[in-house]
Amino acid sequence: MARKRMEEPELQSWEEVDGTLKKIRETEIALTDISTAAEKLILDIRQQAEEDAQQYKDRIKRMELQVKEFTTAHRDEMLPAKSKEMTFGQVGFRKSTKIILPQKLDRVITKLKKLGMGDCIITKETVDRDILKTYDEKTILEVGGTLKKADTFWYETKQEKVAGPA
Repeated sequence: MARKRMEEPELQSWEEVDGTLKKIRETEIALTDISTAAEKLILDIRQQAEEDAQQYKDRIKRMELQVKEFTTAHRDEMLPAKSKEMTFGQVGFRKSTKIILPQKLDRVITKLKKLGMGDCIITKETVDRDILKTYDEKTILEVGGTLKKADTFWYETKQEKVAGPA
């Protein structure tokens, strides 16, 4: 691919740059307006769908309760199996086991360590890049990282704060 020589920049003064920043901000506002309108439409559609679906959800809950009550009452007819295959589905019972732990796990973790049950403890190790970035480049290279420095262009449009309704 042939190299292209850069032509003169389109903007010729700082006033033109400032004017362009104003146009960018106006365009950002237009995008925000579009996004806000779309979000309002989505909220309205979601609310209407929820209202439309509610009667079906209620109906399903009622029928689930009826199936559960019947199955529980006729559980002995399913023995020795714990489930019954039917034309349109399957009903049954399964044993579930749940472990309940206190809100604060410090004591539990201490006891697990004391009893040699380290396999029950999840430990996640990762690199804190922000702290590693504070070390000198030689040290970063020593641990297998590289330090990439670049002057990157940025811009920011001014967004005025408008007081909302009280």
